Amino acid sequence: MVVGSIKTMIFGAYGMLGYELKNVFPDAKWIGSELNITDKSKVIHIIKSFNPDVVINAAAYTDVEECENNIEQAFCVNGWALSHIAEVCYKINSRLIHFSTDYVFDGTKKEYGESSVPNPINVYGKSKLLGELSIREHMEDFRIVRTSWLYGPNGKNFVNTILKLSSKIDTVSVVDDQFGKPTYTVDLAEKIKEIINLEPGVYHTTNEGSCSWYDFACAIIQNAVPIKSEEFITKAKRPKCSVLLNTKTKPMRHWKDALREYLSHLK
Repeated sequence: MVVGSIKTMIFGAYGMLGYELKNVFPDAKWIGSELNITDKSKVIHIIKSFNPDVVINAAAYTDVEECENNIEQAFCVNGWALSHIAEVCYKINSRLIHFSTDYVFDGTKKEYGESSVPNPINVYGKSKLLGELSIREHMEDFRIVRTSWLYGPNGKNFVNTILKLSSKIDTVSVVDDQFGKPTYTVDLAEKIKEIINLEPGVYHTTNEGSCSWYDFACAIIQNAVPIKSEEFITKAKRPKCSVLLNTKTKPMRHWKDALREYLSHLK
């Protein structure tokens, strides 16, 4: 498929990743918060009416802490909604691109390949895994794109939060024993042009290089101090190491290079 010639529909078009996908697919039909993707009849109607070649789902309930408090909503949005999206995509022969997360893994290994067995340890991860399984159950022509630690324009993210905290307090405490791969939404969105034309399956798509949250913070501000996870109390358990290993596509640029571009953009 040539991107400019395919009929594309994007769910979650006004989220942080959705904004970047709109730049990559400017002619797509954009669906944002005006549609609740858990509303099966409306989702089926809107997809059938537009009859797209490709459906890109960037809609999700991504607040990891709030997922613990709103379990039913997390499973409905991140999990069960993918059943009817996938079902209608199968019926009209549309290709589905869906974004998942490193949090489908438990963090007990140093890195995870596309074929690694998921074992989520929090509600968010469990709900996202349900979404993956729901897609697999209803169709074959899918690309599940697992990614991690997203940041970029037009959305709440770690980089902006750290910059704001740094300007208000003397030192910013950041955990140094959780490891992953920061990913720039601009790079991720651009990569989808390649993944659309690859074989169906799961793809791990992040910027290259891994780090701790503290390492990430140190690349952004000068007044970060390291702490252990036990010192930063959260309701949701986080995997200690959720490094995604990409074995299927050309690697994207290093996260430090991507971060420099984003920081320059903010200035």
